[in-house]
Amino acid sequence: MNPLHPQPKIDLSQASDYREIYSNSVQIRVSVWDFLLVFGRIHQETPEQVSVQNSTAVYLSPQQAKALWNILGQNLAQYEQTFGMLALEPQVVPRGPIH
Repeated sequence: MNPLHPQPKIDLSQASDYREIYSNSVQIRVSVWDFLLVFGRIHQETPEQVSVQNSTAVYLSPQQAKALWNILGQNLAQYEQTFGMLALEPQVVPRGPIH
C-alpha cells in the first residue's frame, strides 16, 4: 500500500431492491463501452427442448470486468486446490443467430 494514497474505508450496504438469485446460465455481450452479463436458469424440458429463463442483467465497465475475471480466477484456483479440478461439459454450439 502506498502511504501517499492510503486505502479508503469501504462501507458496504444493500439497496432496498437487493436480491440474490441462482444462475446456471450466463450470456456475455460486449461493446466498446461495456460488458453485459445476463444471468438466468436453464431448464431441460425434454431431451430435445432446453429453455433459458433470464432473470438479471449486469453492465460492467471493461475495468470492472477485468477485476471480476481476476478475482474469479483466484477463487477458482483456490476451490480446485481444495476440492479438485472442475471439468466442463462439452460445449453445444447453438443453431441460429447469435446476438
